[in-house]
Amino acid sequence: MAGLREDAQWIVLMGFLVSFSLFFLATILDQSVMVGQTTAEAVSEFPKDDIREIRSAIIESYTMPDHAAVQNDITVLALSRQNAIVTFSASSVGPYTLISIHYNNGVTAYNETWRSP
Repeated sequence: MAGLREDAQWIVLMGFLVSFSLFFLATILDQSVMVGQTTAEAVSEFPKDDIREIRSAIIESYTMPDHAAVQNDITVLALSRQNAIVTFSASSVGPYTLISIHYNNGVTAYNETWRSP
C-alpha cells in the first residue's frame, strides 16, 4: 500500500509540472503574437502617401505667383482631411531655396528640409 501512495504523488507532481510548462509556453506564445501585431500596426500607421502628397504640393506652391494663399490652403486641408498639422517655411540661400517641412498627425512626426536643384 505504501508504494501506491508514492506512485500517486509522482503522478500528481508530473501533472503539475506539465501544466506549468504548458501555461508558460502559452504565455510566451501570446507575448510573441502581441509583439508581431504591434510592429505590423506601427508600419501600417506611417502615412507615406500623405507625406508625399503634401510634400509635392508644398514644393509646387513655391512655383506659383500667389503662394501665400496656397500655403494657407495646404495647412487647412491637411488639418481638416488628414487631422495633421503641417507647417513649412522657405528661405533663400544663394541660388537655392530651402523649404523646411514639418508634418505631425499625432502618431507620426516627420521633418524635412528640401533644397531646390
